[in-house]
Amino acid sequence: MKTLYYLAVLSSCLSLIASTSVRRIRQTTSSNGKRCTCVHYSRCPNVPTDGSGIIQLKFGGVSNPCRTSLEVCCANPSEEPEGGPSKPPVRADCGKRNTGGLVVRIIGAGENDAQFAEFPWMVAILEEVKISNERTKLYECGGSLIHESVVMTAAHCIAQKSQDSIVMRAGEWDTHNLKEPFPHQDRRVAQVIIHENFDKDNLYNDIALLIADEPFVFADNVQTACLPRADEFILDNNCWASGWGQDAFDAKEGRYQMIQKKVGLPMVRRERCEAELREAGNLGPDFVLDESFVCAGGIKNRDTCKGDGGSPLVCPIRGKPSRYQQVGIVSWGIKCGLETPAAYVNVAKFRPWIDQRLRQLNLKPQHIY
Repeated sequence: MKTLYYLAVLSSCLSLIASTSVRRIRQTTSSNGKRCTCVHYSRCPNVPTDGSGIIQLKFGGVSNPCRTSLEVCCANPSEEPEGGPSKPPVRADCGKRNTGGLVVRIIGAGENDAQFAEFPWMVAILEEVKISNERTKLYECGGSLIHESVVMTAAHCIAQKSQDSIVMRAGEWDTHNLKEPFPHQDRRVAQVIIHENFDKDNLYNDIALLIADEPFVFADNVQTACLPRADEFILDNNCWASGWGQDAFDAKEGRYQMIQKKVGLPMVRRERCEAELREAGNLGPDFVLDESFVCAGGIKNRDTCKGDGGSPLVCPIRGKPSRYQQVGIVSWGIKCGLETPAAYVNVAKFRPWIDQRLRQLNLKPQHIY
């Protein structure tokens, strides 16, 4: 069996996600030359409570003198606690995408910038390591929440990791900002379930479930994805992948993203995908695309990349355009951003396997639409 060492396995552990830090008041100068203090937008009087018109990305768009995307330069900040509005936890229907974001509207966002909580099922999988005698969490790959206690990801992301070192973070958006409208939630892993037929060489059956040590609490920024029916064939041109992976394949040019990104991708028929993969790279004319994969992409500069491994690929549910089902898990591709489709785990094929594992854990499905 051919090995895939020359393929871009789309996960990495090089991007630091902030988990703890000390917030300091920072004096600066606004665009009109007046002194001001950088604070969370909710502490600045006369600022719209939804953040419209004042929230700006810290890269691109209008210049923001403050360091984080949710801070504003305020002349007279209040002493009220920072943070967004408080709401009781509630479970929404699975797969509900917040297209316009929640609470804040990001000014200057590009077409690939996800809004806050746009994909509330998105999970960052971190590895806790010790660096210079300090414990810190490094970004490893992506995942998706399919049950309040279950995160689905690619097996290759966590197969070589110690269960005790893995941390699952739901509700994350800006990895360098601790004061978002709704807080992220971290959970440890009580159990790792890797598909029994996962092959690390060719990445067949590249799927795993991570069972949380305690359930996530549903919130506006923490919800579940829907899953397709068993063996359902989905061919849609309006699918989305999300994550914090690199923006280029080359290690020198590629940068991990601080704010969650999204990319629109079309699904690609198996025959075309297999043919194009044979022509690209070193796969050769005899390469056969395994049934455990589906394909998406094939459009130049629109692709997932290193660090996106395990992240969800979602498509609209037929007849329910505001709700999405997860059809794929980012697995592998030939570099990034080329005109060759990438391979994603075929979630519909594994739906019986997923349901069986949840039943064995006495967990009621939360991914059915």
